[in-house]
Amino acid sequence: MKLRSTESFWPLKHAMDVSYPSIESDIETEILIIGGGITGALIAYELINEGKKVVLVDRRDVCNGSTAASTALLQYEIDVPLHELIKLRGEKCAVDSYFNGKKAIFDLRKIIDDINSNCHFEFKKSIYFCSLKKDIPFLKNEFNARKEHGFDVNWLERWDLEKFGLNAIAAIESKTAAVMDPFRLAHDLLLYCTKNGMQIFDRTNIVSTENQKGKRIARTENKYKITADHIIHCSGYESTETLKEKVVDLKSTYVIASESIPDLSNTFKNAIFWDTSKPYLYFRSTPDNRIIMGGGDEDFKDPVKRDKFLPRKEQFLLYKFQKKFPKLNFKIDYSWAGTFGETKDGLPYFGKPNPDINEHYVLGFGGNGITFSVIGMNSIMDSIENKEHPDLEYYKFGR
Repeated sequence: MKLRSTESFWPLKHAMDVSYPSIESDIETEILIIGGGITGALIAYELINEGKKVVLVDRRDVCNGSTAASTALLQYEIDVPLHELIKLRGEKCAVDSYFNGKKAIFDLRKIIDDINSNCHFEFKKSIYFCSLKKDIPFLKNEFNARKEHGFDVNWLERWDLEKFGLNAIAAIESKTAAVMDPFRLAHDLLLYCTKNGMQIFDRTNIVSTENQKGKRIARTENKYKITADHIIHCSGYESTETLKEKVVDLKSTYVIASESIPDLSNTFKNAIFWDTSKPYLYFRSTPDNRIIMGGGDEDFKDPVKRDKFLPRKEQFLLYKFQKKFPKLNFKIDYSWAGTFGETKDGLPYFGKPNPDINEHYVLGFGGNGITFSVIGMNSIMDSIENKEHPDLEYYKFGR
């Protein structure tokens, strides 16, 4: 599956400063990670720090799937609002999931400091806004649910939003959010892991897995064999190719990035923005004063049809931006399309679909993929060791 079109911003910004070989022989390891994006890199970081012997493979160049297309808005707010998630999954699971997301942002900052990554991590405010009067009751319900459960939020009126240059009616301001460069962080994490003993093979496509004498055997397209005690799938939306259970609906999403705006205000730069429309629109700045905006989601058909929509979606997003931020001059410099997915409750999937087979999944679907992956780090060892963990219950398969 082609997860993005070829013109996304992050790889062009960095080019390729580290390369890895494809596999050329049969090998054995304790743990095999399939997927070399931000999720696989984070899980590898956790396992390497636990002293595990790890091999990581990716069917393309590492970090060049969904990670390269990510807009990397880091929020504790889940695609399903808290007051609706409580109805879907119960109060404890819903509230814990929101607090897990908040903790994940700070955990990620510690990881970045630990490996000394230059991924431009910055804390921001999150502005969740509505543009239509009919959405105010919905937004009020969400504000009240967050207040009731201890989240630090403020209610903003139209005149408050004008300070950001935002044309909207009302918003919830959350104090904890962040942005970063996901492509840079994923590469830095993988480099850290290789320096600490992990082997990486890219351009290595796993076509099948099976049991053999108590081990998991992964076979590559070029007929090499990787023998492992455990396999961990961190392949995101491509996991639909290996899972029997349908857990996600695939979507196509579209992104535009502006030219640098020299006089972009600090007020705008200190926040990320997203709205109550379905599908929602989202906005953030970059350290070089660009604005990245995404949205315009469609049901995923195939990469060719997705990419054909891109010129039309560029104009749609530009029109929407001008409506929301009429005083900012957005000139499109980059645009791209990517694939993402939605689960029914907006939550990730962790653990083993089959408890008798040592194949684990860390699938951070939706707009919170990176923070979900950080949360997944906290339970991966318990999944490997067959221990109980609340996240393995909240985010289990077959729920």
